[in-house]
Amino acid sequence: MDSINTVEVMGYMASVLVAVSLMMKNIIPLRMVNFAGCFLFTLYGIAISAWPVAAMNGFGCLVNVYHLIKLKREA
Repeated sequence: MDSINTVEVMGYMASVLVAVSLMMKNIIPLRMVNFAGCFLFTLYGIAISAWPVAAMNGFGCLVNVYHLIKLKREA
């Protein structure tokens, strides 16, 4: 069995973060954890040249940042 590489670890971490964010109730921590997962998935997509994965998750990062800024302004 080959040893697990850094790119694979990044993909698994991204998956766990996104899955955890989907189980969260409070919106600000949810957005922050989801952003971290999307960001790692963006890097993962770039690393494996999976451009649809990188693009979709990059867009997810922007959506999360937008909503976090909006939430901060409303507070």
